[in-house]
Amino acid sequence: MNNIIDDLRFRGLIKNYSNEENVEKLLSTPQTIYVGFDPSASSLHIGNFVMISLLMRLQRAGHRVIALVGGATGMIGDPSGKSSERNLQTMDKLKENTLKIKEQLERFIDLTDPSKGILLNNYDWLSKMTILDFLRDYGKHFSINYLLAKDIIASRLESGISFTEFSYNILQAIDFLKLYDEYGCHIQMGGSDQWGNLTSGLELIRKVRGVDAKAEVMTCHLITRSDGKKFGKSEDGALFLDSSLTSPYQLYQYFYNVTDEDVIKYIKVFTFLTHEEINEIEKEHLSNLGRRIGQKTLAYEIVKIIHGEKKAKEAKKMSEVLFSGEYASLSATQLEEVFKGYIFDIDSPMSVEDLLIKIGGASSKREAREFCKNNSISINGIKENDPNKIVDKSMTLHDKLSVVRRGKKNYYLVRHIY
Repeated sequence: MNNIIDDLRFRGLIKNYSNEENVEKLLSTPQTIYVGFDPSASSLHIGNFVMISLLMRLQRAGHRVIALVGGATGMIGDPSGKSSERNLQTMDKLKENTLKIKEQLERFIDLTDPSKGILLNNYDWLSKMTILDFLRDYGKHFSINYLLAKDIIASRLESGISFTEFSYNILQAIDFLKLYDEYGCHIQMGGSDQWGNLTSGLELIRKVRGVDAKAEVMTCHLITRSDGKKFGKSEDGALFLDSSLTSPYQLYQYFYNVTDEDVIKYIKVFTFLTHEEINEIEKEHLSNLGRRIGQKTLAYEIVKIIHGEKKAKEAKKMSEVLFSGEYASLSATQLEEVFKGYIFDIDSPMSVEDLLIKIGGASSKREAREFCKNNSISINGIKENDPNKIVDKSMTLHDKLSVVRRGKKNYYLVRHIY
């Protein structure tokens, strides 16, 4: 067995254990380990990918992993991290989300052999439970005092929490017991905000299967953005794994622009580079921060893992086009994505000076002429010194686009729509 615990420690992933010594002992032999995923959105996000990558690491180390989609618990809503009740989703929407999330998980976890990986949905057993089963077989094992002491519940007492969300903790505990009994699953893992839910599962197993039951839980640190917020679907600018929601280029750009303080931490968390490779990258990165070696490595590796090597190469090429000036090497779609937010439509040919004013590259004709005179303007990589020159479709890329550059850092994409 690979020493997975040492690897997770090196990567700064582990925050809490129910019992560190017991977890280490369990992981020294092949185990079945599970992580749950909430289908409250149609796509998992980069925060979820930390847990996905954890399952991938465990599987590669020789353990069997279970990815559990919460088709049933998603109907209730996890109260952790929320200040108010979640809006309940329709059954149709939950089924749609669950299917999409299962498809995403299948891309990363090897499910070809059930002895290596399994994908389950807790709706398959929780939906069959009656309210009397719930109260007699499970609710009886949880005192109100025990549940009120949970941070995820206590934090909601002032603003209010319904019995529906109050019961979520017990439902997740039932999942662990179910997997323990039917699949020999002895370890549950989750984000550190799930500690209260995870330990309730442990409590239930030990109450119904005995205090000596071999079951443990552990949590990972929540990975935060530079502004201190966690990566999540509810945060502004969430990074989704669905390429139609967050493109490979957007993902690349986000991680290309992380701070020098965060970059090595993120390389350890998100990539599968070896310890030796990471240490060497850190050394090279710190020796010349201006080259952004760490950021380039991180951005490329994470896009490669999530979207494949072809998309990673495309994103890298798109990212470098501003420095190389090789705009013609990109497709029209790629150009529009690179210059998103700086795209301007014109419905007729016009002079360079009028074009600069139209797109905000100059505030007046006098300023436009001055920029041309000072050799500051280029269109599709060609310097334009004549402010009166007419810019038309004959000068375009892909028969409709012109990349206008003013100085070193100001770029505009013009679409000729006539």
